[in-house]
Amino acid sequence: MNNIPLEYYIALSGILFTIGTLGVILRRNAIIVFMSLEIMLNSVNLAFISFARYLGDTSGEIFVFFVMAVAAAESAIGLAIILALFRKKQTIYVDEVNVLKH
Repeated sequence: MNNIPLEYYIALSGILFTIGTLGVILRRNAIIVFMSLEIMLNSVNLAFISFARYLGDTSGEIFVFFVMAVAAAESAIGLAIILALFRKKQTIYVDEVNVLKH
């Protein structure tokens, strides 16, 4: 079995995290922003799993389950917020939503 070096996994995790960060900063569509947050969480999960396999410890793998549970809750709540904003303002673009203003 071919062993892929740890550096490749960490580099891929860094690239995914960078793509997610750029998506959050540059895009104004709320759905794309939440998808970018999910990409960032998945890149952290990849790093946790990579280090857990490299060190032979299962604590990183256990922590990934908690991150996945938080990501699932974040997705459900985020989608509910997006639906509520769309019903109120008829848009999902973050720049056009000023809910805190009267």
